[in-house]
Amino acid sequence: MLVSLNWLREFVPYEGEVQALGDKLTMLGLELEGIVDPFEAVKDIVIGFVAACETHPESDHLSVCTVDVGGPETLTIVCGAPNVAKGQKVPVATVGTIMPDGMKIKKAKLRGVKSMGMICSERELGFSEDHEGIWVLDDSLTVGDKLVDALNLERVVFDFDITPNRADCLSILGFARETALAFELPLTLPKLNLVESGGNAADEVKIIIDDPELCPLYNARLLHGVETRKAPDWMRFKLLALGQRPISNIVDCTNYIMFELGQPLHSFDFDLVEDATIRVAPATDGMKFTTLDNVERTLTANDLLIWDGKKPVGLAGVMGGANSEMNSGSTNVLLEAAVFRPGTIRKTARRLALPSDASYRFERGVDQVMNRFAMDRAAQLMSETSGGTVVSGVASNEPVPWKDRKHGYRHDRCMSLLGLNLEPEFAKKVFTLEGCHVDDSDPANWTVSSPSHRLDLEREVDLYEEVGRVYGLDRIPAVLPKVSKSMDIADLGQSVYGFIKNIKTWGAGVGLKEAINYSFVGDDDLDRLGLPAEGRVHIANPLSEDQNVMRTDLAPGLLNTLKHNLAQSNNHVRIFEVAKRFVADAESETETAEAVHLGMLLYGPRHAQEWPQAAGDVDYLDVKGLVEHLISDRLKLEEPQFSLVGEHAYLEPCVSVTVGGEAVGMVGKVKGDMADYYHARKDVWLADLDLDALRAMTDAHKITFSPLPVFPASRRDVTVIGPATLPAGAIREAIEGAGIQILESVELVAEFVPEGQAEDKDKERNLSFRLTYRHPTKTLKDKQVDKEHKKVLEALEKNLPIRF
Repeated sequence: MLVSLNWLREFVPYEGEVQALGDKLTMLGLELEGIVDPFEAVKDIVIGFVAACETHPESDHLSVCTVDVGGPETLTIVCGAPNVAKGQKVPVATVGTIMPDGMKIKKAKLRGVKSMGMICSERELGFSEDHEGIWVLDDSLTVGDKLVDALNLERVVFDFDITPNRADCLSILGFARETALAFELPLTLPKLNLVESGGNAADEVKIIIDDPELCPLYNARLLHGVETRKAPDWMRFKLLALGQRPISNIVDCTNYIMFELGQPLHSFDFDLVEDATIRVAPATDGMKFTTLDNVERTLTANDLLIWDGKKPVGLAGVMGGANSEMNSGSTNVLLEAAVFRPGTIRKTARRLALPSDASYRFERGVDQVMNRFAMDRAAQLMSETSGGTVVSGVASNEPVPWKDRKHGYRHDRCMSLLGLNLEPEFAKKVFTLEGCHVDDSDPANWTVSSPSHRLDLEREVDLYEEVGRVYGLDRIPAVLPKVSKSMDIADLGQSVYGFIKNIKTWGAGVGLKEAINYSFVGDDDLDRLGLPAEGRVHIANPLSEDQNVMRTDLAPGLLNTLKHNLAQSNNHVRIFEVAKRFVADAESETETAEAVHLGMLLYGPRHAQEWPQAAGDVDYLDVKGLVEHLISDRLKLEEPQFSLVGEHAYLEPCVSVTVGGEAVGMVGKVKGDMADYYHARKDVWLADLDLDALRAMTDAHKITFSPLPVFPASRRDVTVIGPATLPAGAIREAIEGAGIQILESVELVAEFVPEGQAEDKDKERNLSFRLTYRHPTKTLKDKQVDKEHKKVLEALEKNLPIRF
C-alpha cells in the first residue's frame, strides 16, 4: 500500500520526522518496506519562459525558441510541437538531464541550428498520455524553479506491507487513523459540500438484489450534464504519486475516493443502462462477458454480476463492462457504491486472473457505514470537475443493514495473556482512540463495540491484541512460561511431536543424516518403483508434472536424494527421513489417510574413511542392526523378528519386520534395474518402518519405578568356549534361565576366534561375559557369590555344548 505523506497530512497534523512515522507504524503492525520519491525521474526539470519563438529557416514544422530558465544566459531550443508560442511557461530539460525513459539530453544540431535542451510534453515527463504538444504551465509559476517544487509535487511516499486482516488500512484515511492513534493527534475527515438539484434518484433508478448474502448494500447516485475531460492537476498529481495513471475526471474521481477512503466505486454511462434498472445477481455457467479491458471472459454461476434491465454491465467488485463504460461523449453518470461478500469477489478475481485495486479491497472487506459518505464525496468531486449536477436523493437497497458488533473484555485476563501490568485506563484509551465505544460499568467485564471499519475485531482476544499492539509488542518482556507437570501424565504416553523428536534424535545419534523431501512426487516416480496406481492422491493444481501426486511411499524421495548426492560425488550416503505417506481413503474426513513412517537408506562404504576402520560396503546386517537398535534399545520394545518376503515392488530380497507378531515395516535391497536409474553402482539398502504402529506399542508400556540400589555389586567374568555357530544370545538366555535371584545383569564384553582351525564346521570362538550380582537388602560376601556363580556355570555345561 502506497501512502502519500502530504495527502496523509490533510487528515492528521503530523509534522515529525518521516522515518519516525514509518518506524512507529511498523511497530503497530504496518510494516514499512520503503520510502520513495514518486517524481524522482523529473527532479531536474525546470520552469522555462519562451521569450521568443521563430520558424526554423530550414523546416516548416520546427520552431527555434529562445528560452529563459533562470540562468545568466537564455537557451536556444529547437522544438517540433505545434502549440509552442512566445510568452509561455513550459517545462524544460536542460543539457545533461536524464529523462524518465532513460534518455540523456545532449547538445544537438537540428537542420543547422544548435539546440541546448528540450521543451517537454506531459507524456515525455510521464504525467499523462497527452503528446499533441508541449505542456503549457500556469503563468504564475516562477522561471528557474524546479518543476517538482513549483507544482508542489509529493516527494515522500511510504510503501507499507499490509496483512490481509487489516482491510481498514487500504486507504489514506486508514493510515491517518493509525497515525492519530500512534501520536494521539486529532483526525479530520474531508468536508462534504454536496450540492443537489432537482428530481429524486430513487425514482429514476430501480435497484434489485437477488441474494442479500452476496450484496448487503448497493447505493447509487445520478449526475446529469457532465463533461468528460482531464481531471484537475491537483487530483492527477496525487494519483500519479500513488502509481495510478490518470484517465479522465469521472474515472479519476472514483479512483481518488478509493485511495482516500478505501471504498471502490464505479461509474456507468447511465444512457447505456437499459430500463434504468440495476440488478445484482450471479452469472450462469458458460456465459460470456466482455470487461473494460476488451477481453471476453467465460463466467460460472459462482461469479457475481451487475445487470441492467436486460444484460450484464459489470463484473461485481472486479471490473466494469465494456458495454456501459464512460466515454468522451457521456453526459449522464450512474455512480455505484456497493458492499459485496469478500469470498465471492476473491474467487472470481483469482479464477479469472483479473486482480484490480477494487477487488483487492472488496475481497478483504470494506466499511459499510462509510459507504454513503464516500459516494457523496465522489459525487461532489465529479460535479465540481465536470460541471454536472447531482440529482437529489440516493437510489439504495440495503437488505442486510450493518449491526454494531459488541465484544466482552476482561482486563485481568488480557494482562495475564500479555504478561503486562497496565492500568485499565490504558486499555480504555486505546479502544476509544480506535473508535470503539466502551461500557465499563462492570469493571470485571467490559462491553466494547468495535467500529465498522475494523472488520478484524471479531473476538475478545482481538481486543487483547490491540492493547499489546499499541503498548508495543517489542516492549513486552520475554519470560519463559511456567510449565507444571504431574506424574499422572506418565500414563498418557508421548505426544506425536515428542515421539518424532525422539526418533530424529536417535537417527542423528547413530550417524544418519536427516533428509527432508517434498510431500509431492510424480506419477512417474511411483510407476518406476512399481507402486500401485490405486490409492494415489492427485493434486488439483500441481507445481509441475513432476510433482502431481502425494507420495504413497518414502522410497522415491530417498532415492532422489541418493541420486543428488551421487551427482555431487558423495558416495557415502547414510540418510533417514521421518515423514507422512498419503493414501486415498473415502472414509476419512479429508478423503486421505496419513501415516507417519521412518525411511532409512544406506549406500556405499560402511565407513566414510577406510583407515583405521576395516574396508567394506554396507550390507543387510548394517540396516538390520539399525532397525534392531531402534526397536530394542531406543524404544525398549521386544526383539524384532525378520522373515523373508516372496515378492516386493522395488526390494529384492525383501524382509518383513514384526514386533510381537505385528508387522511394523520392512528392509531390503533395491532392485538392480531401479537402482541403476538413480546412478547407483553398488547395493542400495532401504528400511521402512511404521512409526504410528511403533508409537502405539511404546505408549502401551507400563512405566514402573524401583528404588536405586544401595548395596554394592559383585562382578564375575566368565569365558565360554563353544562352536562358532552357537549364538551369543543363546548363551545369555541360558545364564539368565539358571534362576539365580541375585543375578542383576549379563553383558557380552569380548569375542576371540583362535587362528589356525582346520575346518569351518569345527571352528570355535571364545565369548567373555560379565555377570553382575547384587542383593537388594544386604552386602554380598564372596562365598555367597561364588556359590551362585558356580550354579550358573553348571547350568551352562549341562544345557549347551560349551566348555570353560
